[in-house]
Amino acid sequence: MTGLVERFLKYVSFDTQSSEECETECPSTAKQFCLAEYLRDELTALGLQDVEVDEHAYVYATLPANTTKTVPTIGFIAHMDTSPDCSGQDVTPRIIHNYNGTDIVLNEAEGIVTRVEQFPELLQHVGEDLIVTDGTTLLGADDKAGIAEIVTAMAYLLEHPEIEHGRIRVAFNPDEEIGMGAHRFDVEKFGCQWAYTMDGSEVGELEYENFNAAAAKVTIKGRNVHPGYAKGKMVNANYLAYRFIGLLHPQQRPETTEGYEGFFHLTSMSGTVEEATLSYIIRDHDREKFEARKRDFQAVVDFLNKEFGEGTATATVRDQYYNMLEQLQDKPHVTDIARLAIEQACGHCTVIPIRGGTDGAQLSFRGLPCPNIFAGGLNFHGRNEFVPIQSMEKATEVIVNICRLVAQASR
Repeated sequence: MTGLVERFLKYVSFDTQSSEECETECPSTAKQFCLAEYLRDELTALGLQDVEVDEHAYVYATLPANTTKTVPTIGFIAHMDTSPDCSGQDVTPRIIHNYNGTDIVLNEAEGIVTRVEQFPELLQHVGEDLIVTDGTTLLGADDKAGIAEIVTAMAYLLEHPEIEHGRIRVAFNPDEEIGMGAHRFDVEKFGCQWAYTMDGSEVGELEYENFNAAAAKVTIKGRNVHPGYAKGKMVNANYLAYRFIGLLHPQQRPETTEGYEGFFHLTSMSGTVEEATLSYIIRDHDREKFEARKRDFQAVVDFLNKEFGEGTATATVRDQYYNMLEQLQDKPHVTDIARLAIEQACGHCTVIPIRGGTDGAQLSFRGLPCPNIFAGGLNFHGRNEFVPIQSMEKATEVIVNICRLVAQASR
């Protein structure tokens, strides 16, 4: 695992935050090219072949087969961007060696603390070495841990030619965090029979079920007049927005749901008396329930229009991705190999539904079966994010195991 931590710390020094305001551009932020170009140069120096960065900042490379067997070409994918939800600029990581199970003071001057009471998953990693932030930014383990693990696994295989493997493709893409990472992914050029995203969380986890997902935006029109003369005339769009929020299944939100339960999530809002906008994401594992949720969303819009006049509220709903299980349930070898590789590395494999999505979900529907494997990070998208070094090492071992197992299963 030589170089794993050093690679990760280097990658998080790049600010690669994507932007929901630039969804028509790819990448949504030009700064993602900086990491893409660095990775191109690193992969070339390692000795991988066919290394390139395309015009949209997608990085592709090949580890050639070292066997004469006929082995399926498989791939490993991770994303370069970090979430728009929290700054990724000037990340200042530090390593807590032999974590003792107590609260972690991230920034004493600003009183920023990761508390065990709020983040009990810390206790699963007592005695391990944790990489944390200084409390002013996210860390970027989502998904720079995945990138570091893939690159380190490729370096390991190059250093250990005795491990038989077929042709391996790797790819690193922009804009996963805004749901656009797979849109310009060149599946044909990637040329794999199947692949794995290294974009999961806790050590030992394997995911091949995810939410069906849509993004929705509501625009509400009001009528503004001088407040001193407003009686019977003013229609305050802000109050109508509040009305919309209250009507839309208030108990079906991320903070009140778990497991396979879906939700409506208000991600942002802005408004004046004249106009207000609400941005939502809609999620459900079950396809029929997902479609029903979209109908419920429109029904609230229709209700406001009936009460306050046609055109008061308008909604746009855009599907983002679907549950990859639909594409994987008839390809058990793809998940069986991953399960065995994880068990060999971790001693167990925990299969869980993703309460979110990965690029692998979209890629699976584009003909590239692509389950998701843990990368080790926890508390993504915020200042309390951390990653145990030992989890990253296990994830790297899983990649090597998969490459070996696919070759062993081939003639």
